[in-house]
Amino acid sequence: MGVLSEEIWKAASVDGLNKAMTELSVKPTPRSSKSLNPPRRPGFGRVGTKCNVRANHFVVQLAYENSDFHHYDVSITPEVTAKNFSREILNKLVKDHKAFLGGRIPAYDGNKSIYTAGPLPFTTKEFIVEMQREKRGSSEMEVAKFKVAIKLAAKVGLYNLQEYLRGRTSEAPQDAIQVLDIVMRASKPLNEAPCRWCRVLEGLLSKHSAHPNGSFSEHRYGSARPFYESMMVHYFVQVYLNLRDLNRPLNDANRVKVKRALKGLTVELTHLSYKKRSKVTGVSSEPANQLMFTYDKVQLSVSQYFKTKYGIQLQHPFLPCIQTGPSSRPNYVPMEVCKIAHGQKYAKKLNERQVTALLKATCQRPELREESIKKMVKDNRYTENQMTKEFGMNISEMCTTIDARVLPPPMLKYHDSGREKQVAPSVGQWNMIDKKMINGASVNRWTCLSFSNKMDLNAVDLFCTSLVAMCASKGMTFTQKPCIPIHVANPNQIQKALLQVWTEAKQQLQLLIIILPDSSGSYGTIKRICETELGIVSQCCQPRQAAKNNNQYMENVALKINVKAGGRNTVLIDAVQRNIPLLTDRPTIIFGADVTHPPPGEDSSASIAAVVASMDWPEVTKYKGLVSAQAHREEIIQDLYKVVDDPVKGKVHSGMIRELLISFLRNTRQKPDRIIFFRDGVSEGQFSQVLLHEVNAIWQACASLEEGYLPRVTFVVVQKRHHTRLFPVDNRMTDKSGNILPGTVVDTNICHPSEFDFYLCSHAGIQGTSRPSHYHVLYDENNFTADLLQLLANSLCYTFARCTRSVSIVPPAYYAHLLAFRARYYVEGLTLSDSGSTSGGKDLTAERQALAQALPKIKDSVKDVMFYC
Repeated sequence: MGVLSEEIWKAASVDGLNKAMTELSVKPTPRSSKSLNPPRRPGFGRVGTKCNVRANHFVVQLAYENSDFHHYDVSITPEVTAKNFSREILNKLVKDHKAFLGGRIPAYDGNKSIYTAGPLPFTTKEFIVEMQREKRGSSEMEVAKFKVAIKLAAKVGLYNLQEYLRGRTSEAPQDAIQVLDIVMRASKPLNEAPCRWCRVLEGLLSKHSAHPNGSFSEHRYGSARPFYESMMVHYFVQVYLNLRDLNRPLNDANRVKVKRALKGLTVELTHLSYKKRSKVTGVSSEPANQLMFTYDKVQLSVSQYFKTKYGIQLQHPFLPCIQTGPSSRPNYVPMEVCKIAHGQKYAKKLNERQVTALLKATCQRPELREESIKKMVKDNRYTENQMTKEFGMNISEMCTTIDARVLPPPMLKYHDSGREKQVAPSVGQWNMIDKKMINGASVNRWTCLSFSNKMDLNAVDLFCTSLVAMCASKGMTFTQKPCIPIHVANPNQIQKALLQVWTEAKQQLQLLIIILPDSSGSYGTIKRICETELGIVSQCCQPRQAAKNNNQYMENVALKINVKAGGRNTVLIDAVQRNIPLLTDRPTIIFGADVTHPPPGEDSSASIAAVVASMDWPEVTKYKGLVSAQAHREEIIQDLYKVVDDPVKGKVHSGMIRELLISFLRNTRQKPDRIIFFRDGVSEGQFSQVLLHEVNAIWQACASLEEGYLPRVTFVVVQKRHHTRLFPVDNRMTDKSGNILPGTVVDTNICHPSEFDFYLCSHAGIQGTSRPSHYHVLYDENNFTADLLQLLANSLCYTFARCTRSVSIVPPAYYAHLLAFRARYYVEGLTLSDSGSTSGGKDLTAERQALAQALPKIKDSVKDVMFYC
């Protein structure tokens, strides 16, 4: 192994390390990011017990392998903005002018393109289509004429698609895939796919339905999403706010909640003699009986106007009105004459109750999920569908059966002072009975702060005594008495209470145990103050759990406290024995990275990037993390490596990769020869961008530390947001929940034809149907085989610090996800202007950049430990 310069090594144990690294001369990296391509599959895995599973993928066979599809541009005059009406016009054209189309059935994308299985009898032609529609502001019907112009744009060959599916080329032919996707979406059964509606609380429904995913050789089914329930708006308000009745005005807080919930929705006005829909732009400040305007030179309230104009006596005059139209010319309509239009997606963030209800409504055991998916496909009757027949698509109604393997679980090491020094997990689980943490941390200065009104001081003291005893019994060195008396504080004075405890402890607290307020909503505030203002490592506990004094709960809390205090709970025996190829033979650092974006409905706040890295080679269980804010919904991590021009120092090199590499050197006294990078949250469409930008940033960060320093990099994307589900064929190969066994891996059939990817279900199911993680290697200089990478990923999933279960995704990616969400609390309230528009793009860009830089720094006393666990 090579060494850094003598100056760097001397600085490794002193404060001058960062300065030495910064001042080191930099040479350009010899690698080129321009020719980066994902590696080809190095072969298929063989390790593990063979088995079969079924996937919710349905094979699509193409009859016209060597034919061409034809793409035509379509324009409709006058312009139509509603996609549904555009489809109606094209459907009418096909019906009325079938002979002119040569009997072809075109697939329409709802915008400006149609596709046909063969050529039309012309290259360009115009048609007149007559449509009946309602007159504006009237219930009468009128005949409207539309000119539809069709012009040949291109031919789309299927040869490249077949070559891709055979693995002879790695680049997916997006044009052909897009045609097949549009055909599936345009087929009538799919547009009218059967669905199952479930109530999700507070005026929302969950729609569980079949849908296409844009895949090229398979079709996948099964998803759930929330929709607004079609109901009168005043009833929605009552349900949404959980009000007993509507006989009193809304307070300002509830009015703001209603405005946020309704803004952007389409409502149907029920008091008119004709159909009319309007979009909600706001909610009035005054109730209907106080909202005044001039009508025929007379001042009337909205209530009086509706009584005079329509003979409607409002039943809920104390409610505010719905605003339609712009703020410059608003129209106000009482809520009780507005009905939420059917089929509108709920695009905002779900609250805790809604999430719980959605999960409960959509949670199905795997055998029930599989049967419902197969029924959906069968009900779509693809074999009878004219559209799929036209394009020569034969879609199987049977789930794809594929070969799989169950990887063996790793052996785990615990401290030699415990009765059990090692453990072999069983079906993804084990326990802490007779075991002690491999490295128990020492906690000398601690105290407790309770915000719960349901626990008195004696109850809090009893909980703390039991928790400290549990930590000690599991191997930690824990001072029995708190360094300052336990406090019980007002939940409405969180900042004041935290500051008081910090001051009394003379700003020297290793750990603050916090019992949260009885009502939710304070966790983020507490973490932000502790971690970015005071520099306190904290452990928050739910009051309902703390009051029970349950041993299992305290054991789980003890696991979290130990890693937050700098300890380690368990390690892989193979890591201790240096028996993990491409990990323990040479100094290796494992990174995890994720970007979290603002919830739906927030169109301005910053995205948060988080990167963690292992600090304890060869065991790789202790991770340090860094966070950075970046522009709204920017997925590529911007702060991996950067160079800043300083007026005094000149070029200053920095970035999260660089800082974490320096920390690794400080902790291990070695520089990594190998980098394994797990990247979470990247979709397939972003692979090339991530590969070019983020791998290049890793190279630059390494080169900035030492001339010629080029550790071998393996870059793996980990995906959880996909629709693939795996079901057991043999009921004997299942866990207690009926899911496939933990360690089940698939790298054939449903995977990429030529690139290095696999599906791994590394966890045991608890309820519902388990979702495997999808690992896709984008870059690999370490020459991993399929077995080595699959075994490494599976083994790492048993080292997650917070529980004695294997988890569904490798811990570094999991930790990055947790850290990114933790940092979201740091920027709450830091949003752009509510208007959402500025006079120019430069102003908006500058504002977003300013926001991205506003992320508070995590205190040094916190950021070196796993505070985010």
